[in-house]
Amino acid sequence: MSATAKQQPTPAVPERATPDSTAPAGASLPAVYTDLGRIIESMTRRFLDVLRMELARIGIDDLSPGQALMLINIGGEELSVRDLLERGYYLGSNASYNLKHLVEAGYVDRSASQRDRRTARLRLSERGLKLCEALRGLEAVRGEALIRTDEEAADLETTYRTLRRLERAWSDLIRYDTPEY
Repeated sequence: MSATAKQQPTPAVPERATPDSTAPAGASLPAVYTDLGRIIESMTRRFLDVLRMELARIGIDDLSPGQALMLINIGGEELSVRDLLERGYYLGSNASYNLKHLVEAGYVDRSASQRDRRTARLRLSERGLKLCEALRGLEAVRGEALIRTDEEAADLETTYRTLRRLERAWSDLIRYDTPEY
């Protein structure tokens, strides 16, 4: 570069990524509400991408991020397939395929219910428990990096409560077919 050439300023790297929203700042509440579904869907894809990276980081190459989420949803409990499906909002055939893979790969133990032999009970195997523990550790590191101040912690808590309220409202709308939240 010559001494007379103007050096372009280096663009500042933002501390935090800014959301790519179609709803402009100061948009009406209906516009914000409409954009929520798109944002939630995008966040879900990004979360699965992060989970994919974390699985690769710890050397797990026989699970998809969706299958890892199934393990996390089972957790330390023993539950029925139906309970898992409701907890994770999985589609039937996709859930069956993923559960079969998790059992065959040794992450989940599947047994017949003592009360109703037609009902399958699921629980994590030792291998599944260890993987979930490793993933929780990685999530804790990510969470600590995300929350650096009391204000950020309060913002995250508010976001969590708002998303849970929205989930309940949408669930009620589906169950009871009422537009009133």
